Amino acid sequence: MSVRTGIVVVSHSARLAEGLVEVAAQMAPDVALRAAGGTDEGGIGTSFAKVEAAVEELAGAGEVVVVTDLGSATMTAESVLETLDDATAVLADGPLVEGTVAGAVAAQGGADAAAVARAVGEAAGSFRAAGTAGAPDGGGAGDADTAGSGADGGAVGDSDTGAGGSGAGAEDTDADTEDRAAGDGTAVEATLRLTNKVGLHARPAALLARLVGGFDAEVTVNDVDADSVLALMGLGLEQGDEMRVRASGAEAAQAVSAVRQAVAEGFGEE
Repeated sequence: MSVRTGIVVVSHSARLAEGLVEVAAQMAPDVALRAAGGTDEGGIGTSFAKVEAAVEELAGAGEVVVVTDLGSATMTAESVLETLDDATAVLADGPLVEGTVAGAVAAQGGADAAAVARAVGEAAGSFRAAGTAGAPDGGGAGDADTAGSGADGGAVGDSDTGAGGSGAGAEDTDADTEDRAAGDGTAVEATLRLTNKVGLHARPAALLARLVGGFDAEVTVNDVDADSVLALMGLGLEQGDEMRVRASGAEAAQAVSAVRQAVAEGFGEE
Protein backbone atom coordinates (compact mmCIF):
# COMPACT_ATOMS: atom_id res chain seq x y z
CA MET A 1 0.00 0.00 0.00
CA SER A 2 1.51 3.32 -1.02
CA VAL A 3 1.99 6.17 1.42
CA ARG A 4 0.70 9.45 0.04
CA THR A 5 0.38 11.77 3.06
CA GLY A 6 3.19 13.45 4.95
CA ILE A 7 2.97 15.18 8.32
CA VAL A 8 4.48 18.43 9.58
CA VAL A 9 4.80 18.79 13.35
CA VAL A 10 4.67 22.42 14.49
CA SER A 11 5.70 23.07 18.07
CA HIS A 12 7.00 25.95 20.13
CA SER A 13 10.00 23.76 20.92
CA ALA A 14 12.36 22.48 18.25
CA ARG A 15 13.38 19.58 20.44
CA LEU A 16 9.78 18.63 21.11
CA ALA A 17 8.94 18.62 17.41
CA GLU A 18 12.05 16.66 16.52
CA GLY A 19 11.49 14.14 19.29
CA LEU A 20 7.92 13.58 18.27
CA VAL A 21 8.95 13.05 14.68
CA GLU A 22 11.48 10.50 15.92
CA VAL A 23 8.82 8.60 17.85
CA ALA A 24 6.28 8.66 15.04
CA ALA A 25 8.87 7.48 12.55
CA GLN A 26 9.33 4.32 14.58
CA MET A 27 5.67 3.49 14.08
CA ALA A 28 5.31 4.72 10.53
CA PRO A 29 8.67 4.23 8.84
CA ASP A 30 7.49 5.08 5.32
CA VAL A 31 5.73 8.33 6.18
CA ALA A 32 7.49 11.62 5.44
CA LEU A 33 7.61 13.55 8.74
CA ARG A 34 9.05 17.00 9.21
CA ALA A 35 9.66 18.96 12.41
CA ALA A 36 9.04 22.69 12.38
CA GLY A 37 9.70 23.77 15.95
CA GLY A 38 10.99 26.88 17.61
CA THR A 39 11.87 30.27 16.24
CA ASP A 40 14.37 31.06 13.51
CA GLU A 41 16.89 31.87 16.24
CA GLY A 42 16.34 28.55 18.01
CA GLY A 43 14.22 29.93 20.79
CA ILE A 44 10.79 28.98 22.06
CA GLY A 45 8.08 30.01 19.61
CA THR A 46 7.10 29.32 16.06
CA SER A 47 8.55 30.31 12.74
CA PHE A 48 6.53 31.06 9.63
CA ALA A 49 9.58 30.29 7.50
CA LYS A 50 10.17 26.89 9.10
CA VAL A 51 6.58 25.83 8.76
CA GLU A 52 6.36 27.10 5.20
CA ALA A 53 9.54 25.27 4.16
CA ALA A 54 8.39 22.00 5.72
CA VAL A 55 4.92 22.13 4.20
CA GLU A 56 6.18 23.08 0.74
CA GLU A 57 8.77 20.31 0.82
CA LEU A 58 6.19 17.62 1.58
CA ALA A 59 3.54 19.13 -0.68
CA GLY A 60 5.84 18.53 -3.58
CA ALA A 61 5.57 14.78 -3.05
CA GLY A 62 1.95 14.33 -1.94
CA GLU A 63 -0.66 15.48 0.53
CA VAL A 64 0.24 17.14 3.81
CA VAL A 65 -1.28 17.28 7.28
CA VAL A 66 -0.05 19.87 9.77
CA VAL A 67 -0.29 19.18 13.51
CA THR A 68 0.34 21.94 16.06
CA ASP A 69 0.68 22.33 19.81
CA LEU A 70 -0.36 25.74 21.18
CA GLY A 71 -2.47 28.60 19.84
CA SER A 72 0.18 30.70 18.15
CA ALA A 73 1.60 27.62 16.44
CA THR A 74 -1.85 26.98 15.05
CA MET A 75 -2.16 30.57 13.86
CA THR A 76 1.23 30.37 12.18
CA ALA A 77 0.28 27.15 10.43
CA GLU A 78 -3.01 28.68 9.30
CA SER A 79 -1.15 31.66 7.87
CA VAL A 80 1.17 29.36 5.94
CA LEU A 81 -1.65 27.28 4.52
CA GLU A 82 -3.50 30.41 3.42
CA THR A 83 -0.58 31.31 1.20
CA LEU A 84 -0.61 27.97 -0.58
CA ASP A 85 -2.63 27.35 -3.68
CA ASP A 86 -2.37 23.62 -3.14
CA ALA A 87 -5.46 22.41 -1.29
CA THR A 88 -3.84 19.10 -0.40
CA ALA A 89 -2.29 20.63 2.74
CA VAL A 90 -4.67 20.67 5.71
CA LEU A 91 -4.47 21.64 9.36
CA ALA A 92 -5.53 18.93 11.80
CA ASP A 93 -7.25 19.64 15.10
CA GLY A 94 -6.07 17.23 17.74
CA PRO A 95 -3.56 16.60 20.54
CA LEU A 96 0.01 17.01 19.38
CA VAL A 97 1.61 13.80 20.60
CA GLU A 98 -1.29 11.38 20.37
CA GLY A 99 -2.56 12.99 17.20
CA THR A 100 0.77 12.83 15.43
CA VAL A 101 1.19 9.17 16.33
CA ALA A 102 -2.33 8.26 15.25
CA GLY A 103 -2.04 10.29 12.08
CA ALA A 104 1.30 8.76 11.18
CA VAL A 105 -0.04 5.23 11.56
CA ALA A 106 -3.05 6.14 9.41
CA ALA A 107 -0.76 7.64 6.78
CA GLN A 108 1.39 4.52 6.85
CA GLY A 109 -1.71 2.57 5.91
CA GLY A 110 -2.28 4.73 2.83
CA ALA A 111 -4.80 7.22 4.20
CA ASP A 112 -5.26 10.51 2.38
CA ALA A 113 -4.89 13.89 4.10
CA ALA A 114 -8.53 14.08 5.14
CA ALA A 115 -8.42 10.63 6.75
CA VAL A 116 -5.13 11.38 8.48
CA ALA A 117 -6.57 14.63 9.84
CA ARG A 118 -9.58 12.69 11.18
CA ALA A 119 -7.24 10.22 12.87
CA VAL A 120 -5.47 13.14 14.53
CA GLY A 121 -8.78 14.57 15.70
CA GLU A 122 -10.01 11.28 17.09
CA ALA A 123 -6.78 10.62 18.97
CA ALA A 124 -7.87 12.16 22.25
CA GLY A 125 -10.90 9.91 22.42
CA SER A 126 -8.97 6.73 21.77
CA PHE A 127 -7.52 6.53 25.27
CA ARG A 128 -10.92 7.22 26.80
CA ALA A 129 -12.40 4.41 24.72
CA ALA A 130 -9.69 2.07 25.89
CA GLY A 131 -10.27 3.06 29.48
CA THR A 132 -13.92 2.07 29.32
CA ALA A 133 -13.24 -1.25 27.65
CA GLY A 134 -13.18 -4.39 29.68
CA ALA A 135 -9.88 -4.94 31.42
CA PRO A 136 -8.05 -8.08 30.41
CA ASP A 137 -7.44 -10.84 32.83
CA GLY A 138 -3.97 -10.75 34.25
CA GLY A 139 -1.81 -13.67 35.04
CA GLY A 140 1.64 -14.81 34.21
CA ALA A 141 2.86 -16.11 30.94
CA GLY A 142 1.74 -19.54 30.14
CA ASP A 143 -0.89 -21.30 28.14
CA ALA A 144 -3.60 -19.34 26.44
CA ASP A 145 -6.64 -20.96 25.02
CA THR A 146 -7.78 -19.88 21.62
CA ALA A 147 -11.41 -20.51 20.96
CA GLY A 148 -13.33 -19.57 17.88
CA SER A 149 -16.79 -18.16 18.14
CA GLY A 150 -18.62 -17.19 15.02
CA ALA A 151 -21.92 -15.50 14.47
CA ASP A 152 -23.31 -18.98 14.40
CA GLY A 153 -21.49 -19.86 17.57
CA GLY A 154 -19.31 -22.36 15.80
CA ALA A 155 -15.85 -23.08 17.11
CA VAL A 156 -12.80 -22.18 15.12
CA GLY A 157 -10.24 -24.14 16.95
CA ASP A 158 -7.87 -24.18 19.88
CA SER A 159 -4.26 -23.23 20.18
CA ASP A 160 -1.77 -22.92 22.98
CA THR A 161 0.73 -20.11 23.22
CA GLY A 162 3.64 -21.05 25.40
CA ALA A 163 5.08 -17.69 26.41
CA GLY A 164 7.50 -19.28 28.79
CA GLY A 165 8.35 -16.19 30.82
CA SER A 166 10.19 -14.14 28.20
CA GLY A 167 10.58 -14.04 24.52
CA ALA A 168 8.15 -15.13 21.88
CA GLY A 169 6.31 -18.30 22.66
CA ALA A 170 5.70 -21.15 20.31
CA GLU A 171 2.12 -22.05 19.54
CA ASP A 172 -0.04 -24.65 17.94
CA THR A 173 -2.60 -23.37 15.54
CA ASP A 174 -5.49 -25.27 14.07
CA ALA A 175 -5.29 -23.58 10.71
CA ASP A 176 -7.79 -25.86 9.03
CA THR A 177 -10.64 -24.82 11.27
CA GLU A 178 -9.71 -21.15 10.80
CA ASP A 179 -9.89 -21.56 7.05
CA ARG A 180 -13.40 -22.93 7.32
CA ALA A 181 -14.45 -19.95 9.39
CA ALA A 182 -13.08 -17.59 6.76
CA GLY A 183 -14.87 -19.43 4.01
CA ASP A 184 -18.33 -19.01 5.42
CA GLY A 185 -17.73 -15.44 6.55
CA THR A 186 -18.37 -15.98 10.26
CA ALA A 187 -16.85 -13.92 12.99
CA VAL A 188 -13.78 -15.29 14.72
CA GLU A 189 -12.59 -14.84 18.26
CA ALA A 190 -9.30 -15.84 19.79
CA THR A 191 -7.67 -15.35 23.16
CA LEU A 192 -3.92 -14.96 22.99
CA ARG A 193 -1.21 -14.36 25.52
CA LEU A 194 1.03 -11.33 25.04
CA THR A 195 4.67 -12.37 25.12
CA ASN A 196 6.51 -9.08 24.72
CA LYS A 197 8.70 -8.30 27.71
CA VAL A 198 7.63 -4.67 27.85
CA GLY A 199 4.03 -5.22 26.88
CA LEU A 200 1.96 -3.72 24.09
CA HIS A 201 3.83 -0.42 23.92
CA ALA A 202 3.91 2.00 21.05
CA ARG A 203 5.85 0.02 18.49
CA PRO A 204 3.99 -3.32 18.68
CA ALA A 205 0.71 -1.44 18.98
CA ALA A 206 1.49 0.39 15.76
CA LEU A 207 2.48 -2.86 14.07
CA LEU A 208 -0.76 -4.49 15.18
CA ALA A 209 -2.86 -1.55 13.99
CA ARG A 210 -1.17 -1.59 10.61
CA LEU A 211 -1.47 -5.37 10.38
CA VAL A 212 -5.23 -5.54 10.91
CA GLY A 213 -5.74 -2.57 8.60
CA GLY A 214 -4.62 -4.75 5.73
CA PHE A 215 -7.58 -7.12 6.02
CA ASP A 216 -11.19 -6.81 4.97
CA ALA A 217 -12.32 -7.27 8.55
CA GLU A 218 -13.36 -5.37 11.64
CA VAL A 219 -10.98 -6.37 14.41
CA THR A 220 -11.05 -5.56 18.12
CA VAL A 221 -8.67 -6.39 20.94
CA ASN A 222 -10.20 -6.42 24.39
CA ASP A 223 -13.17 -4.54 22.92
CA VAL A 224 -11.27 -1.61 21.41
CA ASP A 225 -10.64 -1.04 17.72
CA ALA A 226 -7.45 -2.80 16.78
CA ASP A 227 -6.74 -0.33 13.99
CA SER A 228 -6.28 2.44 16.57
CA VAL A 229 -2.75 2.46 17.89
CA LEU A 230 -3.73 4.76 20.74
CA ALA A 231 -6.62 2.59 21.80
CA LEU A 232 -4.32 -0.44 21.83
CA MET A 233 -1.70 1.42 23.86
CA GLY A 234 -4.40 2.63 26.22
CA LEU A 235 -5.18 -0.96 27.17
CA GLY A 236 -1.92 -1.05 29.08
CA LEU A 237 -1.33 -4.71 28.31
CA GLU A 238 1.74 -6.25 29.88
CA GLN A 239 3.62 -9.46 29.25
CA GLY A 240 1.40 -12.41 30.08
CA ASP A 241 -1.86 -10.48 29.72
CA GLU A 242 -4.62 -11.88 27.60
CA MET A 243 -5.59 -10.37 24.29
CA ARG A 244 -9.17 -11.11 23.30
CA VAL A 245 -9.10 -10.75 19.55
CA ARG A 246 -12.39 -10.64 17.72
CA ALA A 247 -12.83 -10.20 13.99
CA SER A 248 -15.77 -10.10 11.64
CA GLY A 249 -15.98 -9.75 7.92
CA ALA A 250 -14.81 -11.54 4.82
CA GLU A 251 -11.23 -11.94 6.04
CA ALA A 252 -11.92 -12.36 9.74
CA ALA A 253 -10.13 -15.69 10.10
CA GLN A 254 -7.11 -14.49 8.15
CA ALA A 255 -6.89 -11.40 10.32
CA VAL A 256 -7.02 -13.39 13.54
CA SER A 257 -4.47 -15.84 12.21
CA ALA A 258 -2.12 -12.98 11.33
CA VAL A 259 -2.55 -11.44 14.78
CA ARG A 260 -1.88 -14.81 16.39
CA GLN A 261 1.34 -15.16 14.46
CA ALA A 262 2.46 -11.64 15.27
CA VAL A 263 1.80 -12.18 18.97
CA ALA A 264 3.63 -15.51 18.95
CA GLU A 265 6.61 -13.83 17.31
CA GLY A 266 6.63 -11.08 19.91
CA PHE A 267 6.01 -8.52 17.16
CA GLY A 268 9.59 -9.08 16.08
CA GLU A 269 11.03 -7.69 19.29
CA GLU A 270 12.36 -10.82 20.94
